[in-house]
Amino acid sequence: MKHNSAKEIALGGVLAALAVVIICAGGLLPSSTFICPMLCIFMVQLVQKICGSRIAWAWYGAVAFLALLLDPDKEAAAIFLFLGYYPIVKPRLDRAKLSWLWKLLLFNGVIAVMYTILLKLFGMDQIAEDYAELGKVMLIVMIMMGNLIFILMDRILGRKNIGRRKYPFGH
Repeated sequence: MKHNSAKEIALGGVLAALAVVIICAGGLLPSSTFICPMLCIFMVQLVQKICGSRIAWAWYGAVAFLALLLDPDKEAAAIFLFLGYYPIVKPRLDRAKLSWLWKLLLFNGVIAVMYTILLKLFGMDQIAEDYAELGKVMLIVMIMMGNLIFILMDRILGRKNIGRRKYPFGH
């Protein structure tokens, strides 16, 4: 099925602008560094369902580029850059044998690469200081919580009827 109507492209543009605003809002509250990119990841799935995979890839690229350019919280922008494509590749991963293992390997590998790049290449010492203050035990707990949240996100993305309301009285 070919998706490329003007309505779909316009909707994609409006949703991309909204996603950039959401990611840029991540700098307002400390915990929103992780929450705002996740909200935008759900928007990727919405764009894919409405507009198709081709426009979803373009949408993801545009939002990731604009987030890196405009967002003062580079960690939030990097999270979306490194994980934002997940709803597009998820159906392929779902068909693989031991899909849960491949998904967790992808998540942990991408997060490790992302933080290595942020710390070593871009020298974001503030991130290193924040995590050093936590201590090793809390860092391990945080990694485990990240995996749990990723698993929950994967389950939500896998639901078929997201956004459909079941009316009890036949509407």
